[in-house]
Amino acid sequence: MNNKAEPFQKLCKRMLLWEFPDELVIEPTDGSSASAFSISLIDASMKLIDSIPDCSSIHVPKTQLIFGVVGMLKLVTGSYLFVVTDCKCVGSYLGHPIFKVISLKVLPCSYSAKNSPAEQKKVENEFCRLLKTAERTTGLYFSYDTTLALSAQRLYDLGDESKMLPLWRQAEPRFLWNSYMLEALVDKKLDPYLLPVVQGSFHNFQATIGKEIVDVTLIARRCTRRNGTRMWRRGADPEGHVANFVESEQIVQINGFTSSFVQVRGSIPFLWEQIVDLSYKPKFEIVRPEEAPRIAERHFLDLRKMYGSVLAVDLVNKHGGEGRLSETFSNALQPIVSEDLRYQHFDFTKICGHVHFECLSFLYDQAADFLAKNGYFLLNEKSQKMKEQLGVVRTNCIDCLDRTNITQSMIARKMLELQLRSIGVFAAEEIISSHPNLDGSFRILWANHGDDISIQYSGTAALKGDIVRSGQRRVQGVLKDRYISLKRYYLNNFSDGTKQDAIDLLQGHYIASSRRDITPLSQTGGLEAIASFPIALCLVMIGLFFTTMSLGQVGNDGRHLLFSVVWGSMSVGIAAFVRANGRIFCNRPRLQLHSKPDC
Repeated sequence: MNNKAEPFQKLCKRMLLWEFPDELVIEPTDGSSASAFSISLIDASMKLIDSIPDCSSIHVPKTQLIFGVVGMLKLVTGSYLFVVTDCKCVGSYLGHPIFKVISLKVLPCSYSAKNSPAEQKKVENEFCRLLKTAERTTGLYFSYDTTLALSAQRLYDLGDESKMLPLWRQAEPRFLWNSYMLEALVDKKLDPYLLPVVQGSFHNFQATIGKEIVDVTLIARRCTRRNGTRMWRRGADPEGHVANFVESEQIVQINGFTSSFVQVRGSIPFLWEQIVDLSYKPKFEIVRPEEAPRIAERHFLDLRKMYGSVLAVDLVNKHGGEGRLSETFSNALQPIVSEDLRYQHFDFTKICGHVHFECLSFLYDQAADFLAKNGYFLLNEKSQKMKEQLGVVRTNCIDCLDRTNITQSMIARKMLELQLRSIGVFAAEEIISSHPNLDGSFRILWANHGDDISIQYSGTAALKGDIVRSGQRRVQGVLKDRYISLKRYYLNNFSDGTKQDAIDLLQGHYIASSRRDITPLSQTGGLEAIASFPIALCLVMIGLFFTTMSLGQVGNDGRHLLFSVVWGSMSVGIAAFVRANGRIFCNRPRLQLHSKPDC
């Protein structure tokens, strides 16, 4: 029997949050037919209600306008509601307005912590500090009318019944940033409130080509399965999910035609790591190299199921630590290379150096047949499918940021030219650079795209951004890259560990539970319990100061020579100790040191 699905109820766009002494109430204020719902502050239970509770003259409830319910997180003793308190429209996706989250707020929804043991309270407070970090998450986007978590082609191919499901159920789970936080709400009949959110990037521009106006949109969708920060999420996990996996979709709309082209990036797909230890470039460590072929095979099997054929473009160097990673990657792929899976190595640094980025044309020449065969998605003026994309280019360097973004922007430029020729806007030999307005806007589009992805993973804008923006390497760009590199060094060593814990907590990679053995995250032993880089740095500076002062007094009293040796030796000793034990002075993730509770 064929049951026709019921159309999904539209999402509430504006809501009023009432904060009563014993409950939170969320009431639609946009004319939606959805019922209000309440959350008990005693046990975090939820229910739909027909009317707002009466207000006491003694306890007047606070109210706040909100623009979406992101989800709920259960920790050791309490639950916490995530809501969007500010957003702005940044463009449209296939005719639907797209909003960027400007402000995210976390609201406690349970008083049970007050009656909890002291040890649990301490752990809960540490988790709450991580939630404060989570409130500052960047690059969150959503739509009330469509799901951003699907490419234009996959959205077009959705069946009629799937299109009638709530938006959060239409979304591709791997790109749904708040997938784990929605789990606590999905069985409460709250579909009009459940806002599917994607982390990534969204930029677009309009430009003229003769008398025609072309609209170009670029979207990034970050995968949540191995999400994290630059040094604390490298390589793949045993299931083949890789760090910094991002789907980039470029959409062009002109004369009623719509065309999209999808690329992906992701870390080298086997177990490897680069643990920070205060050195500028920590060593690459390949973990269990014998498992590399199995993990790589699993990763590419997943890619082929999702995208079809795959061209794996590897941009890393052929020497040193990067060379070992590249060699392991190449060897792992040899048994599974086929017509549907190609591997292409391109030593970006050796071939392009610091200025000769026109040499990327060599890479395009090698990939041109794959791109021509697997194409792009195209709808005509009547929204009929004319072409579909049958495969994807997967690009990686070490971070999958700087070299990767330059390469992807080159491929996207070539594909946009093919799309415009196919639609009939470009002549056979016409190129983007012959239209200065289009060319400049396209460069800025991809530069901003790369910066957004880089900020989420490394905490800074992308390196070599001046090349993407202007096509040239400039002195200002080189100096800016030096500053960015130093900032990355600081964040990697002294900040990203806490950020990684916040990500793991939000996305369910670590599940807090009162049933497990509770250990405060800050509780450490041995040298780590007393290691503090700021204190060590201060001691070194004090030692150098007194060394200098003592040397200046040697002429007056020979004993100062001995004092200068003592102070100098202390400074050198402390510096040597810090260098030899760098890892314990870094801001490391704590949650990964705690095993998950039994299911």
